[in-house]
Amino acid sequence: MISPLAYVHPDAHIDPTADIGPFAYIEDNVEIGAGTRIMANASVMHGSRIGRDCTVFPSAVVGAIPQDLKFRGEETLAIIGDRTVIRECATVHRGTASKGQTVVGSDCLIMAYSHVAHDCLLHDHIIMSNATQLAGEVVVEDYAILGGGTLVHQFSHIGQHVMVQGGTRINKDVPPFVIAARDPVQYCGINSVGLARRGFSREQVSAIQDIYRMIYSPLYNISQAVEHVLAELPDSEERALIVEFIQSSPRGIIRGSL
Repeated sequence: MISPLAYVHPDAHIDPTADIGPFAYIEDNVEIGAGTRIMANASVMHGSRIGRDCTVFPSAVVGAIPQDLKFRGEETLAIIGDRTVIRECATVHRGTASKGQTVVGSDCLIMAYSHVAHDCLLHDHIIMSNATQLAGEVVVEDYAILGGGTLVHQFSHIGQHVMVQGGTRINKDVPPFVIAARDPVQYCGINSVGLARRGFSREQVSAIQDIYRMIYSPLYNISQAVEHVLAELPDSEERALIVEFIQSSPRGIIRGSL
């Protein structure tokens, strides 16, 4: 249903089962999937692609042009997966020539006043708590939870199943399965509660703890620690994910606790 009080560009593609509320603003080159609800005063702008069964709350903006001075009006996208919720006054900007698209995956919750900048890539099941701010080209992997007021520097990479304490400033990469907190940001143990809730066994959690004890050992630098992990700890999917993340990090990972 489209409210007669909404503005919907005639070239927008709206599924017949979508619900467009009064005073919503829908531009051209927009696609909105089945069962999605665009609430009153929300804006879905040129280049937006919103999947099935999403909800965009009042005053949220999807697909605005990036706040990047290098942007020259190129055709780019802002893509939202299925069943994702974008709360009041949150903003998701579309991409630039760098990546061509900003992506927020499925089953995500982007809470009020949060910002997803140009060319970010958010995987699935991510929670961005109120007023979390992602700068350009940030990557956030599955099941990460960012506490309220988290600030993430451009090009940073946050691994899967990470928990970030509210108010934390992220300026390095955060490897998978950990808790990141304090100022300046530090490794503060693994996200054992979150891992248990998501079905990781005690043995898996214990193995991840052993890996990070070695990674953040005061006896080694990070490169040496990775060599010891590969030589001395059992092979596993989790070990492979952690090692690959660290070895592919151009920014370096967050430091250990003091």
